[in-house]
Amino acid sequence: MAKFGSYIQEAYDELVHKVTWPSWEELQQTTIIVLVALIITTLVIFGMDFASEKILTMLYDILGK
Repeated sequence: MAKFGSYIQEAYDELVHKVTWPSWEELQQTTIIVLVALIITTLVIFGMDFASEKILTMLYDILGK
């Protein structure tokens, strides 16, 4: 049990004294970057899904299902 207490104390010390936390402005900027990247990725995947659906539908129509 002493090892667990030591682990908790060391983890706390690291979080409080050694970790460099971003400023509020940095946090907002990186959040916006992540959201923009997420939207772009979502649109690319949607476009690929839409195009593959249309291509497969056209192919099935040509081959007569």
